[in-house]
Amino acid sequence: MQGSPKTTGVHTNAAELFDKSANSYKLGKSWDKAGATYVKLANCHLKSDSKHEAATAYVDAAHCYKKSSVNEAISCLEQAVNLLCDIGRLNMAARYYKEIAELYESEQNIEKAIEFFERAADFFQNEEVTTSANQCKQKVAQFAAQIEQYPKSIEIYEEIARHSLNNNLLKYGVKGHLLNAGICQLCKGDSVAITNALERYQELDPTFSGTREYRFLADIAASVDEEDVAKFTDVVKEFDSMTPLKPIFIICVSFSL
Repeated sequence: MQGSPKTTGVHTNAAELFDKSANSYKLGKSWDKAGATYVKLANCHLKSDSKHEAATAYVDAAHCYKKSSVNEAISCLEQAVNLLCDIGRLNMAARYYKEIAELYESEQNIEKAIEFFERAADFFQNEEVTTSANQCKQKVAQFAAQIEQYPKSIEIYEEIARHSLNNNLLKYGVKGHLLNAGICQLCKGDSVAITNALERYQELDPTFSGTREYRFLADIAASVDEEDVAKFTDVVKEFDSMTPLKPIFIICVSFSL
């Protein structure tokens, strides 16, 4: 419910003062004080039922707190997301979920990073922002592999590959997604599973069997099956020299040998 014109005016004047004060703290690089003042500004906007302005103030607070307290920054971004959801600004909410995930990533909190990248991906998907959704899903898959949740990674990479096939902008990335899925299959240490997966990937994308990515997976699978360390090393070195592999994938494939 909106307040009376007099009350609204008071809140508006207070908001202007908080905004000026926060900017002064920012100029002086007093990040904690700037963040705290933006939170007061957000609360002031909420008293006027100005949820969008309040969300913006929480985001400004978070960006100040980033320089001093990651936990406070995350808390402010979560407040902003809740408000944005209330007013139906789901695209913006998705962006800040992604930002929260990146903050958890910077803190090496992999489980929380996965949780918020998944939330961001869901929101982006609902808003049909496919590229951003896929970026977040790939982060989830990468971190899931890092903590040895290979089935989850495989499912995500294969899903992205399937959905990208009929998109002219995304179809060129299909071989990379199938490569990542195949590497996760190898990380499970099951040569039969990777052989079956390669057959499925050829059915999914008939052009895949003619790619370097397919040949790499097939050669790696053969070297693992034969327990041929020299062949394994040569195959990885040759492929990595032209298409750098993520270190986590090199490590986990090495353990499968």
